[in-house]
Order: sequence, then C-alpha cells, then structure tokens
Amino acid sequence: MSTDQFLEKALLLAKEAGEYQRSRLWTPLDIQHKGEIDLVTEVDKRSEELIVTGLQRAFPDHDFLAEENIYSDRGKNHKWIIDPLDGTTNFTHGFPWFAVSIALEVDGEIVLGVVFHTMMAEMFHALKGEGAYLNGAPIRVSSRSPLRSSLLATGFPYDSATDPENNFNHFANFQMRTRGIRRAGAAALDLAYVAAGRFDGFWESKLKPWDVAAGQLLVKEAGGVVTGFAGEPYSVYSHRIVASNGLIHDEMLETFKT
Repeated sequence: MSTDQFLEKALLLAKEAGEYQRSRLWTPLDIQHKGEIDLVTEVDKRSEELIVTGLQRAFPDHDFLAEENIYSDRGKNHKWIIDPLDGTTNFTHGFPWFAVSIALEVDGEIVLGVVFHTMMAEMFHALKGEGAYLNGAPIRVSSRSPLRSSLLATGFPYDSATDPENNFNHFANFQMRTRGIRRAGAAALDLAYVAAGRFDGFWESKLKPWDVAAGQLLVKEAGGVVTGFAGEPYSVYSHRIVASNGLIHDEMLETFKT
C-alpha cells in the first residue's frame, strides 16, 4: 500500500475521533487517575479504540504504540504512534484546547503525521519529503528572529512538584529572553503551531513518543529544525525536544546553558 493510502485513513480516523470528543466536551465524564494529577477518561479510551480498531482493520500487519493501552510489538516495519486525546487535563476541565495525534513510523523513521485541532476544525498533516499542510494548504514556519522578538511554547511534566527536572528554570530564562511564552497544555498542538508559524519555537522534556511523533514531522516538513537540548539529532524516543523556525534555534540552545 502507498503512503497516500495510509494518510487517507489517518485523516479519516483523526476527524472521527475528534468529532466524538467534540460531542463529549462539557458533558459528565468518568475521570480516573493514572497518577496523582495525570488523568484519563472514557473519552480517551474510546478515541484510542476507534483509531486503533480502524487502523487494524485496514492494516492488520502493522504494529501500534499508543497512550492508553499496551499493544504487542510484533517487530513489524510499520508502527502507528497515537495520542488519541492530547490535552486530557484541558478536556476534563472544559478548556477547549486538545487534539488527536497520529503518526506512522516505517523502519524506525516517522514518515507521516496528522494532528487534528478538534475545536478549531484544523487538520494538520505531513508526509516525509512532501511538506506540511493545514486543511490542505501548505504551511511554513515563521521568519521571526531574533529570540527577543519570538513567541515560544512549552509545558511542564506531571511530576513537576517532585522532580527537579521540572522546566521551571528554563521557563524563567526564556521568559526573560523572548516576547512571551505560552503554556496551553497540548504538545502536539504546540508543535503544529510552530509548523504553521504561529509559534516560533517550542521546548519540553519528559514527553512520550505519542506526544511528539506527528508534531515534530510537521515542524521539519514546514522548514523548521528539531533537535535535543544540546543540538543533538532528535528521536521521538528521546527525553528532550526543542523545535523552532531554525532562525532562533542556536539562541534557544544557548539559553539551556544558563
């Protein structure tokens, strides 16, 4: 099967899951705890079931890595990496900022990424080597620089109250060196917004592959740069990510040293 066929199915399922989430926002929820403040709802679980089942039926020989369930790793060349509802805390509080994120890894490389910004009806997608798009129109990273003129995004880990790697020091340092920082609570959307030129850069640590797999491809295909905090090559299985329009990347990397 072609990558275009994979993309067509991913777009369809992302929209279907997003529309289900839209129908459940501001309705009573069964909220459970995965950690002290890390939440999960029946909407997360149902969204993942919808996406994974749809992909399994279409592509039975593919593997899956997703947030809410453990799937057998059969060593297949194709692996779908899925965050069915990125921004669960926002969703449970009725804050309409969340997304569906679906990526496809082939032979260890992310080749397809889809992020559906549910409440804005914005469908971001990218195929490796073919650019990044928003609702079918090409998008590019911003041309803003230097860092002082830039708007960045970030987030904080769930265990920020107990783990010294809580991003508080980096947040303070960047706040003093930029036009501003936004912390909206959905890494997939932060990365999609860097790709669309709405944010100029993004950084965060302790994210999972499903948080970043689709979004980092969007940034790269939109002309941006994605590395680790020291400028090292980035993998979605890495511990830290910094993404930018490329023009402010070196300044961002320098800021991590302060």
